Amino acid sequence: MSRPHKHHPVGPQVQSQTAPPNAASRQHVLAGLTSFWAGLQTASQAFAHTFDYQAALGAHWGPLYAPWSIVLWVSQWHAQYPQEIMRSTSLGAVVTVIGLMGVSMAKVVASNTARASIHLHGSARWAQRTDIEAAGLLPREAASWAARWWSPFRALLGCDVSAQTGSMGISEAVDSVYVGGWQDRRGRFHYLRHSGPEHVLTYAPTRSGKGVGLVIPTLLSWSASAVITDLKGELWALTAGWRQRHAHNRVLRFEPAQPAGGVRWNPLDEIRLGSAHEVGDVQNLANSIVDPDGKGLDSHWQKTAFALLVGVMLHALYRARQEGRTANLSMIDAMMSDPQRDSQELWLEMSTWRHLPSGANHPAVGAAARDMMDRPEEEAGSVLSTAKSYLSLYRDPVVAANVASSDFAIRDLMHHDDPVSLYIVTQPSDKARLRPLVRVLLNMTVRLLADKMEFKDGRPVAYYKHRLLLMLDEFPSLGKLPILQESLAFVAGYGIKCYLICQDISQLKSREQGYGADESITSNCHVQNAYPPNRLETAEHLSRLSGQATVVKEQITTSGKRTSSMLSQVSRTLQEVQRPLLTPDECLRMPGPRKNARGEIEHAGDMVVCVAGYPAIYGKQPLYFQDPVFRRRSAVAPPAHSDRLRQERNWPVVRL
Repeated sequence: MSRPHKHHPVGPQVQSQTAPPNAASRQHVLAGLTSFWAGLQTASQAFAHTFDYQAALGAHWGPLYAPWSIVLWVSQWHAQYPQEIMRSTSLGAVVTVIGLMGVSMAKVVASNTARASIHLHGSARWAQRTDIEAAGLLPREAASWAARWWSPFRALLGCDVSAQTGSMGISEAVDSVYVGGWQDRRGRFHYLRHSGPEHVLTYAPTRSGKGVGLVIPTLLSWSASAVITDLKGELWALTAGWRQRHAHNRVLRFEPAQPAGGVRWNPLDEIRLGSAHEVGDVQNLANSIVDPDGKGLDSHWQKTAFALLVGVMLHALYRARQEGRTANLSMIDAMMSDPQRDSQELWLEMSTWRHLPSGANHPAVGAAARDMMDRPEEEAGSVLSTAKSYLSLYRDPVVAANVASSDFAIRDLMHHDDPVSLYIVTQPSDKARLRPLVRVLLNMTVRLLADKMEFKDGRPVAYYKHRLLLMLDEFPSLGKLPILQESLAFVAGYGIKCYLICQDISQLKSREQGYGADESITSNCHVQNAYPPNRLETAEHLSRLSGQATVVKEQITTSGKRTSSMLSQVSRTLQEVQRPLLTPDECLRMPGPRKNARGEIEHAGDMVVCVAGYPAIYGKQPLYFQDPVFRRRSAVAPPAHSDRLRQERNWPVVRL
C-alpha cells in the first residue's frame, strides 16, 4: 500500500489510517541492524565449531551462543588462536556484507519503482461497520453481542416486546429514528437508527417505500412526543394504537375536514392575551394567515390586510373574553363580512371599545381602526376584501367547528404529564385548501415551543418534559415555511428533532414553491438518506455527498513480435484516475424495491445514507412488515376516538 508523501498530506480521515511517512526508512534501518546481528551470530558459532563443541557436548548441532560471544573471545584468546579468530570473523563479515548489499539493493529498487498514490484525487470510500458505529447509527459490536445473548432470556421471562430484539438482530433503542438499513459481509441485516438531537432529511420518490421503511418503524419505536403529517390517515391506523397503549402517549387526531372523531384546535387560544407577548403572538398568527405560500408580504394589499387582521383579532379576543365566549377565526371573518352591518360601524367600535382593565382602548386596535377610517373608500374596501379572502377557508362549517375551540394546546406537546402524539390528517381531496391551516399549526408549534431556554452552570437545562419529533412527510407540499428553515439551526437545543421527507432536492430548491437555490435546510440536517431517485439533480447531489475516490489504473505495454516465444519488452504503468464514489448514473440505477402485480413491495431495494463527517453508507431499505416485532405493533388497533387534553374554555363575563 502506498503512503502519502510527507510534503503532500491528504485528508484527516486518511492521515489517521496510514502509517508514518518514514516507515520505509525505518524498515531499511532494521534490516541493516539484522545483518550485523547475523554476522556476529555466524562468527560466534563458527569459532565454537572450530573447537568441536558438538563432540564435547554429545550433540550433532552444538548449543547456540550469544552473538556478542565472539567479542569476548577475541579479547581473551586472540594471542593464542589468531588464525581461528580471523577465519571466524571473516565468515561473519561476509554474512554482514551480503545482508547490507541486499538492503541496499532493496532500497534502490524501492526508490526506482513507481508507486501509485491511492488518495491522490480523493479518499472517499463506503463505510464499514466501525464507521457506522462511530457515526452513532449502529450499536458497538460488544453491545450487540450482549443484546443477542440476553434476548432469548428476556423472551422467556415475558418482558415487554418493546425491549426485545427484532427479527433482524438489532435491539431496541429509546427515542431513536430509523434512517435505513445495512447488510454486513455475512449477509446479516442491521437497522440504522439515529438518536441524537440532529435533524434528518430524506429523499424518496412517491411509492418508493419510505412509509413502510422509515416512517412507520420510527413511529413504532419513538416513545416521546411527535407531530406527524399524515396523508390519508394511514399512519394513524398503523401506529396510533401502539403509541397509546404501549408507548403511553396521548394520541390526538386533528382532521379539520371531518365532522367527528378528531380533536379541535383554535389558533387564537394560543395567544397569550393580557401579557407583553400578545401583540407579537397576534402578528405572527396574522403573518401566517396572510402569507399562505411563504413568499413574504410583497404587495401593498397583503401588508395592509396584515395590519387590519392584527387589530381585528385583538379586538375580537378582548370582546369575546368580556362576553364570556371564545374568539375564533370564523368569528373574525363574520365580523368583517356581516351583511347587516356597515364596515364603518366596525371601525368605530374598535376605536371606542374599552379593551383594557383600566377602561382604555387598546392602542394596536385603535390604530388599525384609525388606518381604515382614514383610507379612501375604494382603498379601504380593497384592503377589507383582501383580508376576508384569507379567511374564506373558515366559512366551511366543518372546518369552522374544528377550529372553534381547543381540545389541546401546543404547549401540551412537550409539557403535558404524558407524551403527546398529534396526527395532522388531510385527505388528498382537501390537501390544497387545508394547507393554510396546517401551515399555521406548524408555524405556531415551532414559535411557541422554542421560545425559552434556561441555563445552569454554563450549560442549557431542559425546559421540557418530553422531546418532540416533527415527522413531516412531503413537507415541500406545504409551501415555503421560513420559520422551519430558520429554526433548524437552533430548535435541537429546545428538544425538537425534525425528520423531513421530500421527493427530490428540486422541491427544496424550487424558486416558486420551495426555498430557492440558497436554501439552508440541507446544511442543517446532520443525516441525509435517499432511496433510488428519479431526477438527475438528486442523483448529482448524492454523488457529491458521497465524495471523490482515486482509482489506480494499470496499463501494460508490450513490444516485440507476437509469434516469438518471448516478448522483447514489457512495461507496466500505474496511473491514478479520479471518479465519484457513486456516479449520478449509478445512483439513478440503484436497485429499487421489487413489487408484485398489485404494486405491493416484496423485496427491499438499496439506499444511501450520508452522515456528516463520516463515509457514506451503501445500505438496504428496511421493511417493517418483514419484522415480526413491528408487525405485532402495527396490528394494535387505533382508538375509535381521539384523546382530549383540555375541556372547552369558558371565560368569566367581564363587565366594564
